[in-house]
Amino acid sequence: MSEIRIFIDADACPVKDEAYKVAARYLLQVYVVSNSFIMTPKSPMIERVVVEAGPDIADDWIAERAGKTDIVVTNDIPLAARVLTNGGQAIGANGRPFTHDTIGSALAGRAIGEHMRSMGEITGGPKPFEAKDRSRFLQALDEAVNRARRKV
Repeated sequence: MSEIRIFIDADACPVKDEAYKVAARYLLQVYVVSNSFIMTPKSPMIERVVVEAGPDIADDWIAERAGKTDIVVTNDIPLAARVLTNGGQAIGANGRPFTHDTIGSALAGRAIGEHMRSMGEITGGPKPFEAKDRSRFLQALDEAVNRARRKV
């Protein structure tokens, strides 16, 4: 089995099937982490992990395990920051990788959005997920696997 693993922050992830396909191509272990039951393909390479409900419990489970050759699929910016700190890679479902160069501004933007919402502003939320996001994700995950393979 490979040393590279893919962790999916799965509760609201629209690209799980794409991640499974890339993982199968490279024979990578996948952990599908959520706080509720999620259907997963029957495969010895895919493990469903159901954690207790609560803020950041799934994030904590992933962050405690994801290391330098691992890839985490998440839209959660604080989780992405923790993964980067551990030396791993984090990719948003839209295919945009989180990097050391971009994570600071992403965290700041998140904090500003939270502040605006706490003041009663309606911020509109993320833009709708599109086919080009799915395509960008497939390419980004493939590139991340190849970067991780160079670390092994």
